[in-house]
Amino acid sequence: MDADSDGGEQEMEREKKKRRERKAEKGGAKRNRRRSEERNGTADNERRGRLKDGRRRKREGETEEVTKERKNSKNERAKKAHQEEEEERNGKKLKREEDKKAKERKKKKEKTTEKEEEEKEEGEEEQGGDEEFVVGSLSPEELEKLKEAVDERKKLITTLRGKPWPMRKKLPTLRESQLFVEKYEGALGKGRGRKLYAYKVMMRKKWMKFQRDFENFKTACIPWEMKIKEIESHFGSSVASYFLFLRWMYGINMILFGLTFGLVMVPEALMGRPYGSIPRKTVPRLEQASAMDFAVLWDFGGYAKYSVLFYGYYNNQRAIGWLKFRMPLSYFLVGVGTVAYSYMVVIRTMARNAKEDGGGDDTSFNFSWKIFTSWDYLIGNAETADNKFASITTSFKEAIVEEQESRKDDNIHLTRFLRVLANFLVLCCLAGSGYLIYFVVRRSQKFALEGLDNYGWWERNEVNMVMSLLGMFCPMLFDVISTLENYHPRIALQWQLGRIFALFLGNLYTFIIALMDQINLKRAEEEKVKFNMTIWQANLYNGTLPENSTALPITVDPADVPRGPCWETMVGQEFVRLIISDTMTTYITLLIGDFLRAVLVRFLNHCWCWDLEYGFPSYSEFDVSGNVLGLIFNQGMIWMGAFYAPCLPALNLLRLHVSMYLQCWAVMCCNVPQERVFKASGSNNFYMAMLLVILFLSTLPAIYTIVSIPPSFDCGPFSGKSRMFDVIQETLETDFPAWFGKVFSYASNPGLVLPFLLLMVLAIYYLHSTSKTYKHANLELKKKLQTQSEENKKKNKLAAQKAAEDLEQAKNMAATEQQEKQSNNNASVKGDTKSEELFILLLSNTLA
Repeated sequence: MDADSDGGEQEMEREKKKRRERKAEKGGAKRNRRRSEERNGTADNERRGRLKDGRRRKREGETEEVTKERKNSKNERAKKAHQEEEEERNGKKLKREEDKKAKERKKKKEKTTEKEEEEKEEGEEEQGGDEEFVVGSLSPEELEKLKEAVDERKKLITTLRGKPWPMRKKLPTLRESQLFVEKYEGALGKGRGRKLYAYKVMMRKKWMKFQRDFENFKTACIPWEMKIKEIESHFGSSVASYFLFLRWMYGINMILFGLTFGLVMVPEALMGRPYGSIPRKTVPRLEQASAMDFAVLWDFGGYAKYSVLFYGYYNNQRAIGWLKFRMPLSYFLVGVGTVAYSYMVVIRTMARNAKEDGGGDDTSFNFSWKIFTSWDYLIGNAETADNKFASITTSFKEAIVEEQESRKDDNIHLTRFLRVLANFLVLCCLAGSGYLIYFVVRRSQKFALEGLDNYGWWERNEVNMVMSLLGMFCPMLFDVISTLENYHPRIALQWQLGRIFALFLGNLYTFIIALMDQINLKRAEEEKVKFNMTIWQANLYNGTLPENSTALPITVDPADVPRGPCWETMVGQEFVRLIISDTMTTYITLLIGDFLRAVLVRFLNHCWCWDLEYGFPSYSEFDVSGNVLGLIFNQGMIWMGAFYAPCLPALNLLRLHVSMYLQCWAVMCCNVPQERVFKASGSNNFYMAMLLVILFLSTLPAIYTIVSIPPSFDCGPFSGKSRMFDVIQETLETDFPAWFGKVFSYASNPGLVLPFLLLMVLAIYYLHSTSKTYKHANLELKKKLQTQSEENKKKNKLAAQKAAEDLEQAKNMAATEQQEKQSNNNASVKGDTKSEELFILLLSNTLA
């Protein structure tokens, strides 16, 4: 190309020189030059046209070749597609034929399976020896391979459920593997140990089946499990926590009932003196006319008062019956044992709940876990599926509430003012309820002094009814006041429980203070009765019998003997009446406040002036706080009054049994879920803490009466003693050796008891502090794990971003390389065209 360009320049210079020479010439030279130029121009034009025609022909030939190639490729592709379609058609036909043949084979197999199974069953016995012989004749290597095959089939049986296979493939493989394992598993022993090995395998299978059946039996024996699960699926864990707590209380009362019924009531009824034998077991003459009236029995008077239901019926005889059963000792130890057992169970349950809590909830990827792992694909029952669906929806509601509360931002000063105002209103309500109970109790004492026969039913039951009404309406007022505080639902529930707890506790202790006043009045009356009994005995014998007389003593009917007031029976009657009235008010509020309200909203909504369902009165929500506190204080009254009325655990057991069914029905039929369903993760332990407090506070009055107040002189198992706990000292002196009594007296010395109690307090404080440090350490470790997981997430994100950037860079590099190649190709094409043009010019010049 360079040589051609240089030659062209030299030729141009020569032409210029010739032109100059021609210009210098005159006349004829110009004509010759013009003619030559015209001739040269025509020749160049002809040559250029020829070259252009050649190029066009070349391009047309190239395009024709390309089109031919394309047509050939299209034809080849069409042929290939046609061949593939034909192959697919042939394959489909073959598949159809195979399916038909398989169906025919299945039908033939189904017909012949019964015959084959019968033949196999008959031939298995005959071929058993042959199989054993074949397995016994195998080499050690083949036996190991057979064992590996059996193990693989076992693993396949255990993991078959989780494999993504269709059921038509799972069932045959399961049957084949089971037959293979049953056939060769028992025959893998060596020599004489073969039968022992088969026996061990059989016993292992039976033991595993027994364990599985026993676990299913244990879950089936849990009372009310399905009812509570259904309630939890529709109303959330906060409502279900109440029913779990009720079931737990039912279990405790079962133990208390077993102790009191088996060791106190039944021995006295079977081996003690019968009714009418002594004055304390006989209705007085003046009360016998009305002893069977319903009103008297409803107040637990008459024959109910003089029965094994109350303290005063039990005799102070040291040993009763042919078993020589120590009745006073058993009565005292059962009273102390029930309280000790209750302490132990409550503290153990609190420890277990704290252990299961684990230092808070894990909320990382909460919604993702719920979306992708909540459903159970093994559910085969429609009702169970509905319950599971409702449970998942309520769990999502709980999680949404938790997330909203964690992101809530309110005005701090306004919320503080409203919370202070709410607490002030609650204190006013508590003070008013305490004053009202104190006023009613003092009024009831006035009625008792004047005689209850002169007053009606309300005056006789005024204290119990006022306490029940306060327990019913004050929680509603507290619930209205709590709307001012704007707490998290779980924290609001705890505040509500604390306030109702303070209300019930104040009411209960006000009632106990009033009872202490009545006990003092009874003791004063008892002194008068003692003096009157000495006068009665003197008048009975009239002082006429000498000291050494052998005449028969005068017999008096036990119903005519004067007796003391027996303040222990009076205390037991008050607690029984209080529990009965509380139970009746609870059931009446369920029927009126929930059932009739739901019926009104359901059937009058379509014909009322406004929407009853979304307006007033609407469907009621389940009051978790009120019902929980009702259970707790009912149990506190049981612990407090069971020493004076052994029938209280039986009454409470009946109450809890009926409450479970009635309240489950009321919740599912009459209530609606709460507007803000929340997760009750720590509520159960809060219930246990309040139960422990009420247990401690309810045992204080009982301990005070046992230790400080002397028992009645003519009723109860401790009559005739200065204190109730003297029965322990009497037993040690009479039934144990002298050295044991001295050791016990030294051990009960305050100089040893007080240091022991101090040591226990220090140990409890140390364990509590260590548990706090462990909990704090667990929380710190959990935070570190969360931060580490977040850092790992960030690293993964950065790595993913870098990978994406590298991909983009690679794509850009590839695009730039393609562009450079295209530009180089275009430049080469342009160079070729320029070289062709220069070559044409050279040819034209040479020809010229």
